[in-house]
Amino acid sequence: MYYIAVVGAARCDPDLASLAEEVGAEIAQRGCVLVCGGRGGVMEAASRGARKRGGLVLGILPGKDPRGGNSFLTMAVATGLGEARNAVITRTADAVIAVGGEYGTLSEIALALKMGKPVAGLKTWKLEPPRKIEKGIVYCDTAAAAVEAAWTAAVSHSK
Repeated sequence: MYYIAVVGAARCDPDLASLAEEVGAEIAQRGCVLVCGGRGGVMEAASRGARKRGGLVLGILPGKDPRGGNSFLTMAVATGLGEARNAVITRTADAVIAVGGEYGTLSEIALALKMGKPVAGLKTWKLEPPRKIEKGIVYCDTAAAAVEAAWTAAVSHSK
């Protein structure tokens, strides 16, 4: 079983929420566990999509109460770590999909890449490193393409 994280802002517009919900549904359809920060916005929309398809959703929460996450989580871990929980999310994941995002999402992208985890991006940060780096974000145009890229990379990365 593979763990695919969906990272993105705690607040988002309806179009981005719809895209995140599609990502969650695609992850569940592949039989993967969706890992997220467990709060609102992109995280909640992706969680909703996964649960609608019968998927498992693991929320890695910033606070101390495991009941502090969105209502679509299957399981929650209360870390008490605040934003530092981003490292737990990326370490847990076999691959990461960034949907939109703000600075917290940027930190999750950076942590995942630093850990050697594959990252697929949908309407997210465009990064240009100061020198050539072997691996970076794989930018995708659709939810299906992002999940395919993340899943394929997770499978090959774990071998």
